[in-house]
Amino acid sequence: MNLNVLVLPGDGIGTEVTREAVRVLRRVAEKFHHQLSIAEGLLGGVAIHKTGQPLPDETARLALEADATLMGAVGLPEFDNWPPEKRPEKGLLAIRKLLGVYANLRPVRAYRALLDSSPLKNELVEGADLIIVRELTGGLYYGTPRGIEGQGADERGFNTMVYTRPEIERIARMAFTLARGRRRRVTSVDKSNVLEVSQLWRRVVSEVAAEFPDVTLDHLLVDNCAMQLILNPRRFDVVVMENMFGDILSDEASVLAGSIGMLPSASLGDKRPSGAWTGLYEPVHGSAPDIAGQDRANPLAAIGSVAAMLEYSFGLAEEAAAVNRAIETVLNSGHVTADLRPAGKPATTTEVGKAVCEAI
Repeated sequence: MNLNVLVLPGDGIGTEVTREAVRVLRRVAEKFHHQLSIAEGLLGGVAIHKTGQPLPDETARLALEADATLMGAVGLPEFDNWPPEKRPEKGLLAIRKLLGVYANLRPVRAYRALLDSSPLKNELVEGADLIIVRELTGGLYYGTPRGIEGQGADERGFNTMVYTRPEIERIARMAFTLARGRRRRVTSVDKSNVLEVSQLWRRVVSEVAAEFPDVTLDHLLVDNCAMQLILNPRRFDVVVMENMFGDILSDEASVLAGSIGMLPSASLGDKRPSGAWTGLYEPVHGSAPDIAGQDRANPLAAIGSVAAMLEYSFGLAEEAAAVNRAIETVLNSGHVTADLRPAGKPATTTEVGKAVCEAI
């Protein structure tokens, strides 16, 4: 198979973890006899430095031409006080919109080898295995009007949360479809006791559920969901929610995996005629500039994102499974980075990437 991939290393540790993810992708292509074509582009702070734009036109062109896009991380402290429309994160929002990737899938699994890495008790975490399905192109992050206006005591900031019926229907169908391949349970998260947009969300999700009679649906308010993720994470299978709730709760869920460096993600759009999804793949962690360039970052989330790419954008389930098994093999070996190894000598980013390749 021809794998046409765009790589956007981005900022900070993005360049390091993406390097190891690409190493693993090349190993998979070699072992399973695929043709791999890789283009590289600029996104985020590095793109601002070199082109003045967080998403340059050339990167947008490459993204539209690629079969799938693998991204590292965006964001640098020097841009923290810049206007939102000029910051590196604007490039991330823009490429999501460009590709039409409306569903962000964030699998969270408590590996047995990492139970002690979680701050939660082992008996709470063991066996947790869920997918957070986050709506990605609507809600507060994209709604208008938005801005800051006025002066002095009259100055105010405002954002608008908006969801349409079609936006809710398509993310709900994604969640129910995924649940059919898992434990057939969907939990929908909202704030319907306060927000009208959440009242519409709950009603539309319930209507879509009727199309999937073999899948069980329950609803949770977002504050209760935040609590249940810690108290009883095994109750969850597929959890679907709007953009901002998903942004927050998926980071909270990282404590179940032992480190945010363990969480891959797949951002999916509509299916192509081949049956594969349009996809943007990235680890959920940030650019971590404090450790950038030190070969200390955990690359397993980026490598897990490669596994998701192989599965969703290329339909290569066997290859994806091989990557995931290799990740577990490396975890069981204890040859991991410092975030997963509080005592003893940790492995470097490069060493972990090479170990995953050897295990494939």
